[in-house]
Amino acid sequence: MLIIADGGATKADWVIVKDGGEQLTVSTTGFNPTYLPGEKITDIIRRELVEMLPFEITGQAFYYGTGCKDLDRRQIVIDALHRELPKAEINVTHDLLGAARATCGHEPGIACILGTGSNSVLFDGNKEVDQVTNLGFLLGDEGSGAQIGKMFLQAYFYREMPADLHPIIEQVCPNGRKDIIESVYGGGIPSAYLASFTQLFAAHQDHAFVQEIVKKSFTEFLTRHVCKYKNHERLPVSFVGSVAYHFQGILKEALHELGLHTGVFVQKPIGNLVKYHLGTL
Repeated sequence: MLIIADGGATKADWVIVKDGGEQLTVSTTGFNPTYLPGEKITDIIRRELVEMLPFEITGQAFYYGTGCKDLDRRQIVIDALHRELPKAEINVTHDLLGAARATCGHEPGIACILGTGSNSVLFDGNKEVDQVTNLGFLLGDEGSGAQIGKMFLQAYFYREMPADLHPIIEQVCPNGRKDIIESVYGGGIPSAYLASFTQLFAAHQDHAFVQEIVKKSFTEFLTRHVCKYKNHERLPVSFVGSVAYHFQGILKEALHELGLHTGVFVQKPIGNLVKYHLGTL
């Protein structure tokens, strides 16, 4: 038996491959060990995965997760998985390696994540070679849903957004600034809340102002991250994540203008990760 998971901060996708080849997919709440304690991670795995299955998981388990780069954070997830999957061989690494394997396979390239947050890595076809530091949504996350959503909100409240786009924000923030402040500073996951505005504007990306905001954010990500890697002008640049996938037309323009080579766009890496571990990618 083989179990593979792609874990984000808000959602995790799990695929269980039985010995006969049958595949079972399960979605659970996501978790980031940087912000969530081990007991809560354990509870999610138990309630939303283990207790939902009519069989015990054995064999190898590969978990690719956000917040799992540092050893101490990774150990939190390893311990939680060991508690709930005691008969499985646990392997935990971070989501960037998952993105690289899902997009580059066994070939060199630059793999990027553009979802709620953003990140990138230089991959040699086997291992990670270099990574520009990710500073998180407060200090960085260029090109991410969180940053783009924040830019839309700033444009609205600073009176820079065209009037015909105002209803997109007003329908979800009837109390204006009060709603924003309470949601961003009053608890929950601020980055996910900010990214929700990017989702709203995705349906209006034919609007010139939307294109301008999104392209500005993507260009900042590419110049501050991707263009810092050795041989970046010759390697394919590939992406996973909903923001890259849904705005790929604008992203391709930004790549072209910077002289970068467009790789592949994968909304969810889990399917390609299964193929990678089965040796079919």
